[in-house]
Amino acid sequence: MSSAGTNSDSEESGGAGLIRGFKANGRRGDGVCVSNLLFANDTNLFCYAVVEKILHVRMLLLCFEVVTGLKVNVCMSEMVPIGVVDNVHVLAGLLGCRVGNLPMSYLGMPVGASHKSSSFWNPILEKFERRLARWKKLYLSKRGRLIVFVQAW
Repeated sequence: MSSAGTNSDSEESGGAGLIRGFKANGRRGDGVCVSNLLFANDTNLFCYAVVEKILHVRMLLLCFEVVTGLKVNVCMSEMVPIGVVDNVHVLAGLLGCRVGNLPMSYLGMPVGASHKSSSFWNPILEKFERRLARWKKLYLSKRGRLIVFVQAW
């Protein structure tokens, strides 16, 4: 399971306390509770590493399967602990998924790595450079390419 678009309404996503996410604080001190992220057919759920919470997630996935008729492929899913979780393999066994670790890549972006490190940004910059190279060949003159090259370095 993984994702991106957010359901920030804590009443909808965790009002009953079955799945409670984390609070993401803003610059002004105000925050929003994030319990899930959605992107296309990809979902990230955030919950505490407690057996009861994981069982609620399992029940939620089973209800989804029954209501929609679709199958959740938990073998392709990953449980990624944040911090120290002693029983992470037991919890992953309850869901039937693998255990992942941080740092990792999600939707092509590094997650869990230091954003100040150059190794964090190098893959992203290389990807942009490859895409820009194709675009530059089509639309920039030789002089324009030289200017872009000089400005980049």
